[in-house]
Amino acid sequence: MPFMNQHISNSKKVSKTLADFAYQTIRADIIRGELKADEKLRLSNLCKKYDIGMSPLREALARLIGDALVVTEGQRGFWVAPLSIDELVDISRVRNLLEGEALQRSMVHGDDAWRTQLTHAFEALTQVETELAGRNRDVVPEWEHANRHFHEVLVSRCGSPWLQRILKMLYQQSERYRRISLIRKGSNRSLHDEHEAIYEAVMAGNVLKACRLVELHLQLTSDAVRAALQDNIST
Repeated sequence: MPFMNQHISNSKKVSKTLADFAYQTIRADIIRGELKADEKLRLSNLCKKYDIGMSPLREALARLIGDALVVTEGQRGFWVAPLSIDELVDISRVRNLLEGEALQRSMVHGDDAWRTQLTHAFEALTQVETELAGRNRDVVPEWEHANRHFHEVLVSRCGSPWLQRILKMLYQQSERYRRISLIRKGSNRSLHDEHEAIYEAVMAGNVLKACRLVELHLQLTSDAVRAALQDNIST
């Protein structure tokens, strides 16, 4: 009996590991556009593509539905969640409201250790943004990671785990949209200048200026993605 219990326990661990792998891999493929918006997700094809069984795949898809990256319609199956300008505007509006509040709280409670952590995050972001400015598409995943970390550190001392969780989900949703605009031609926008201005305002302790710069930064991002989406629709 102990051997049987151990076998069942090991099987559950393997299944969970496979489900985690499927979740992370499919999530990454959706965000970078490998799996396109509105694409039908055929389970047999996904099992073959990711070399996993049906059970961990369904568990992964259930988690992705919770992340609003996959949608389902009764017994008709699964699709990659659509992209829309209305949703983009909604995500941007809510994120703007919450990130400004979280930053204000972080600046009130932040200490030297937080400011040091922010400096390291900004330096890492600066390094990759130099390459991104040259339209190097290969660094987009690295930039996304550095950008996410910088924004997470900005609000990390807000004192509200729920506020941080909600912002993390909103950021995740924003990733799909933001990637559309990152390599878009014809934009004179400097992401580095925007991040540098935010960083300097935070380090100077200017709460009002920092919050206004974050609001402007998020609005400019929303505008850039909206223009890219409209370009895609028109073509």
